[in-house]
Amino acid sequence: MSIYDFSFTSIDGKEIKLSDFRGKNILIVNTASKCGFTKQYKDLQALNDEYGNDLVIIGFPSDNFGGQELDSNAEILDFCEKNYGVNFLLSEKINVKGKDINPLFKFLTTQENPDFTGDIKWNFEKFLIDKEGKLVHRYRSRVNPLDVAIVGKL
Repeated sequence: MSIYDFSFTSIDGKEIKLSDFRGKNILIVNTASKCGFTKQYKDLQALNDEYGNDLVIIGFPSDNFGGQELDSNAEILDFCEKNYGVNFLLSEKINVKGKDINPLFKFLTTQENPDFTGDIKWNFEKFLIDKEGKLVHRYRSRVNPLDVAIVGKL
């Protein structure tokens, strides 16, 4: 399997195939609206504005950590647009761990990776996929989207 075998449903109900993003870097982030790291939406948007021609950012809202996500997709989208001007891709609300884990996140958390594998520990973990569809690096929540550790690999 490869990252390009997966698709997801966008927050507004459209099916999006990751294979449509061949030749671009992809940054996948599990997000939440009521978390201490939520302010990273601002920096994710700045990253999108700066590198949007070669980078696809996809936020995957999840309520797996401390009940920190809003209830509906409409509320999440409204929150992201009004508070952070988000215009990068968002998926519908999903599970990023547990028995109902989304298949994409099951794949991402089990990939051989020089950093670490296993369950996501908190909101705003990031997975950087290169232009060939390979997982380059996985970053924990504390790594800011504009950190040189991410930007330096774009």
